[in-house]
Amino acid sequence: MAKVIFYEKPGCGGNARQKKTLSDSGHQLEVRDLLSFPWSGAQLLTFLARLPVAEWFNRSAPLVKSGEIVPESLSASKALELLLENHLLIRRPLMQVGDECMVGWDEAKVAAWIGLQGAGVGEGCPKHESAPRCEPPAA
Repeated sequence: MAKVIFYEKPGCGGNARQKKTLSDSGHQLEVRDLLSFPWSGAQLLTFLARLPVAEWFNRSAPLVKSGEIVPESLSASKALELLLENHLLIRRPLMQVGDECMVGWDEAKVAAWIGLQGAGVGEGCPKHESAPRCEPPAA
């Protein structure tokens, strides 16, 4: 099974269910706090660069839900600036296995990527994809 570096928002019920699904599937987790991790633009782009800019954002983030930030209207540079200023805006989870990365939780894609047992875990909090290659982020 895989060793998964899993970046989460601590206390997020959705992330808790996702971690349980990964653990129950035999994967080893190294859990990191997405919100306090000292992201550089380059590190974050290893996860995000291959996705459309609008898919970089957590749709449940208050600034997105309120319409104050409209991800579809942002350039990549402005989006990255906002994400680095406010990590709550980053779509989660971010997962890394070796040099492969995934943004968000699409259960079918996670299952095809590393294998899963069980089903029915969605992305984000219960109140609310692709796998680009990446360099391992610094600890």
